[in-house]
Amino acid sequence: MLLKNKSILFLSSEFPPQPGGIGNHAHQLALALVSEEKKITVIADRRSFDGKPEKEFDTRLPFKVERVQRKKIIFLSYFDRFLKSLKLIKSVDTVIASGKFSLWMVYFLKLFYHKKYIAIIHGSEVLLSNKLLRKFTNSSLIKFDTIIAVSNYTKSLISDLKLDNITVIPNGFTISEKQTVNSIYKNPEKLNLITVGNVTQRKGQHNVVRSLPLLLESYPDLQYHIVGIPTEKERIETLAKELGVAKHITFHEKVSEDKKWELLVSSSIFIMLSEATSDGDVEGFGIAILEANGLGIPAIGSKGCGIEDAINDGFSGVLVDAQQPIEVFNAFAKINNNYIEFSENAIQWSQNFSWDSIVKQYLKVLDK
Repeated sequence: MLLKNKSILFLSSEFPPQPGGIGNHAHQLALALVSEEKKITVIADRRSFDGKPEKEFDTRLPFKVERVQRKKIIFLSYFDRFLKSLKLIKSVDTVIASGKFSLWMVYFLKLFYHKKYIAIIHGSEVLLSNKLLRKFTNSSLIKFDTIIAVSNYTKSLISDLKLDNITVIPNGFTISEKQTVNSIYKNPEKLNLITVGNVTQRKGQHNVVRSLPLLLESYPDLQYHIVGIPTEKERIETLAKELGVAKHITFHEKVSEDKKWELLVSSSIFIMLSEATSDGDVEGFGIAILEANGLGIPAIGSKGCGIEDAINDGFSGVLVDAQQPIEVFNAFAKINNNYIEFSENAIQWSQNFSWDSIVKQYLKVLDK
């Protein structure tokens, strides 16, 4: 029998309205659990100076968010969040921790309270370059009753711990009814590539740019749209100028949700050529790919990371070696030559990752 009124304390290292994949996942998972009659309280940072953006966002939520002001001395922020957690944990049955500091907190919380502890790992938090912090993260993970990895790739990152309590539950996504399915191939000569995500080495926009000279030889009107916080925009612009492809690239920077969907439905292929960085930052899954798939947009993505779980290779898109432009070219041609089939398959594939489906997997863990 399911305990529908089970109360949950959700510790997340990120949370909207600030951007970030971990925060977006926590937000959507909390909404999905509330829809299943779970009582949720979230503890997250307040990063704005006056707290207004967070307050405006939180008042629209069907669950409570306890914010802790982020301080310049980060340890003080950690300590405040720990004290807040100690206060709130008394009245809950289960603690879910997502993000590295949230994992660390459970190491100490378990010394005081016997609860059900569930970790959600995304990737980078288990590959910290600091050996001491990485060891402490591993020590924290051992404390959990269940560990949920968002992809098989993420699960493999802690295989050395030899734990038998790890399950894989992929990220979920939600598409509003107002979003329409991609109709770009009513105008097949208009070929648009798009990447949605922070402009960083991990997201791999530079790998797409390196592939453009070869792509443009056969598709001279191709345009590449880069959507996301322009963290390393100048580096990408410099590379584009060196390769002579700058006029084929448009930076949209951070946009509203409505604008994001508008850009997606006018695109033909979503591309994310992510790569691991030297400090251990990796792509744990790639939920933006599924959002595009839900609109009928096939994807090209990197092998050797969590994207392998987000793309059904040869069905919803194609997996490639991000460092090989010829593989990107062949993937583009394969999709372009069979576009209607790939588009229909992408929609079908994406339904496996709707929050209505994903939350049921979380319920099995919570109610075990």
